[in-house]
Amino acid sequence: VQLQASGGGLVQPGGSLRLSCAVSGIDFTATAFGWYRQAPGNEREMVATITTGRNTNYADSVKARFTISRDNARNMVYLQMNMLKPEDTAVYLCNSARWDGGSWQINWGQGTLVTVSS
Repeated sequence: VQLQASGGGLVQPGGSLRLSCAVSGIDFTATAFGWYRQAPGNEREMVATITTGRNTNYADSVKARFTISRDNARNMVYLQMNMLKPEDTAVYLCNSARWDGGSWQINWGQGTLVTVSS
């Protein structure tokens, strides 16, 4: 399983970025996905998740600003981030979660750095 995140960079407060996660080596339509982030000195936290049925869940801190989506035809997961704040600065990672009938199979990709600063 490979999850390749991209799209991070430097953006000013109030700006937007779209993160992408290219997924391979897994039954994409049978898998849930999530975006997590980790800032220096902080624990990893959930940002947004999306199920196989496209149900979504967001951290309170990003609701109404971030949108997670999936493209089953392209095996891609996206995180649209609007109205970015300095406290959104972190390494963002995508993950996959698939139930194999007995346990959850979890995989992580490498991160992409998002820096929000003027």
